[in-house]
Amino acid sequence: MSVRFGVFVPQGWKMDLVEIADPVEQYEAMTEVARVADAGPWDAIWLYDHFHTVPEPTLNSVFECWTATSTLARDTSRVRIGQMVGCNGYRQPSLYAKIASTVDVASHGRLIAGLGAGWYEHEWKAYGYEWKDVPQRMGEFREAVEIIHKMWTEDRPVFQGKHYSIDEPINQPRRKPDFWLGGGGEKVTLKLVAQYADGCNVGGGDPEVVRHKLGVLREHCDRLGRDYDTITKSTTIELDLEESTADTIARVERAAEAGADYVLFYIPRVAYDHAPLLRLAEELVPQFR
Repeated sequence: MSVRFGVFVPQGWKMDLVEIADPVEQYEAMTEVARVADAGPWDAIWLYDHFHTVPEPTLNSVFECWTATSTLARDTSRVRIGQMVGCNGYRQPSLYAKIASTVDVASHGRLIAGLGAGWYEHEWKAYGYEWKDVPQRMGEFREAVEIIHKMWTEDRPVFQGKHYSIDEPINQPRRKPDFWLGGGGEKVTLKLVAQYADGCNVGGGDPEVVRHKLGVLREHCDRLGRDYDTITKSTTIELDLEESTADTIARVERAAEAGADYVLFYIPRVAYDHAPLLRLAEELVPQFR
């Protein structure tokens, strides 16, 4: 079975830079992980789109997603750079499309633009964004995906929706990066994947959830006439630093058997120790080529 692999860089969101005091050195630690991945067999490096740490907000660094994406695009030369995923509520969709087109040029076409509806309530409110209920956030997400697609595929797009509108914005250079949607919502998100996306991320590494969600995605594809095999099906696995490589390989095999063809690894403490990253690159990734 063929599987591609990505790895999250330590961005601060999961309290993964707190043992480094200087923010400049924190940023350099994040960048160095990206460079190590770039020198190895990894398909892509990935970032989260958050402002506050988890599991609770603390006074610690979290580097902004698109700013970091653009700098890492210039600090690497081979790996792709993606977000898992951008929060729709933080950027008006036409601006999101413009930013992504610019970063795709800066990266020489290596961008994977990710988008989701957003969920971290405390963060929204703290930054002054209006927190909305799920139906409204999903309604906005649906319209945003359509607007972004239009911004990337039409010269003078027009859209008038309930939540957003655009009136012939010019997006030059007009670029369409790979577009991934995050989330497993069966009525909205997975249908949008079938309509517009190049990739999805479901299941959190749980094979049964992956299998079920991808079954729903296939049904949407069948109804809409989309070739299911043209969509990258990813899931995320957090590495257990105590488990053997053989055990990690088994976890990937179970995800692949459930239908995933791409695995994103989150590696705890990788800012301080590259050994697990290098071990997976040497011992795990080649097993799925």
